Amino acid sequence: MIKRFLKKQVSTRDKKRLVENVFSLSAVQMVNYLLPLITFPYLIRVLGFERFGLIAFAQAVIQYLVIFTDYGFYLSATRAVSVNRSDPKKLSSIVAAVFVVKTILLALSAAVLVGMLLFIPKFRADWLLYVFCFGLVLENFLFPVWFFQGIENMKYIALRNGITKLFFTVMIFVFVHRPEHYLYVPLINSLGMVVSGGIGLVAVFTAFKVSLVVPTFGDIWEQVTEGWRIFVSKLAISLYTTTNTVILGLFMSNIVVGYYAAGEKIIRMVTSMFEPLFKAAYPYVAKRAATDHNAAVGQLKKVFLVSFWGSVVVFVVFLLFSGDIVRLILGAQGAGSLPIVRVLSPLLLIIPASYVLANLGLLSFRLDAQFLGIYLGGGLVNAVFLWLFIGGLSLGGVGAACASVLTEGVLLASMWQVLRSNKVRLL
Repeated sequence: MIKRFLKKQVSTRDKKRLVENVFSLSAVQMVNYLLPLITFPYLIRVLGFERFGLIAFAQAVIQYLVIFTDYGFYLSATRAVSVNRSDPKKLSSIVAAVFVVKTILLALSAAVLVGMLLFIPKFRADWLLYVFCFGLVLENFLFPVWFFQGIENMKYIALRNGITKLFFTVMIFVFVHRPEHYLYVPLINSLGMVVSGGIGLVAVFTAFKVSLVVPTFGDIWEQVTEGWRIFVSKLAISLYTTTNTVILGLFMSNIVVGYYAAGEKIIRMVTSMFEPLFKAAYPYVAKRAATDHNAAVGQLKKVFLVSFWGSVVVFVVFLLFSGDIVRLILGAQGAGSLPIVRVLSPLLLIIPASYVLANLGLLSFRLDAQFLGIYLGGGLVNAVFLWLFIGGLSLGGVGAACASVLTEGVLLASMWQVLRSNKVRLL
């Protein structure tokens, strides 16, 4: 099916670039699989679920600042770079404008963190953990993944991710040996990401036709308005992803958070295997949608069918061996995560489909307003489900898992209907 897609829909030059990007990102994904499969079980066994849950809660809180600093540029700036990559002057103004906005947002994020650590006792008690986790915000600021995706050159992403993951893996085994070493985990992770992020930023100005320019107010405002709806949508997405972990951390014990975070991580690791195809295809579909609606729909349909049938196979295999997989990764003490994993397993079907419909579908065809509306509605739906399953039924981690699956299902159905009403039919 992929071969037929390349033959009929893509020119020879674009075919070569697309294949190269898929393979580059596949190499990244292989690294993302293999190295965490080594460190993740090790950390669970060394730190225990209580310390693992504490780290997961801190990272979930900091994730809000990551979203704030990114401001939707991971999609809006990718689209802008993809459309204007043949115009060096425009490309330079886009890069400059994006970094001006991100610099302001980074400063505001740092101020918010300081306020949290000074005035909220729960955060002040573990202030150093949150400071170390803030490296995730710095990495998002420095590394312009949106630029490399937009120019469809994924080799830099592949190299950067590979080096970062390898550094993290080696350092974990060197420095983390007891539960008391839990602070080293976010510190090591942040150091590796910040260094690789800086290298990636330098590459933008040295390896590509991008100049250091002072953006006009119009350039900055254009990027702000382009990214606004995606930014709000990303915040809404966090209301049914990151927020589930945060709510558990606020009202449940760290051990409950640890069980939920471990189970969710297993599911997310599996669904991430489709990311190379999605990330490589997005800038191409977005570019084609601007000039040829029908051709873009055809490409989108091919990607959807490939990911759908692939996710069906993954779901069936995972369902058959979920118990063995959880025991292998988390050990005997991970039995508390097994019910959560089983409840979350439908996400193996839903998440890949949603990614195609939302990012490659709604955004490529510039249905940003609908994209925003769907995710805002999803955030509200998830809040209701969380209140029902955690507050009302006291189901803890299983309740958060139920809320996540039901919310993702509602979102997927909404995306499908919006695309059909806008003449984007995938079946």
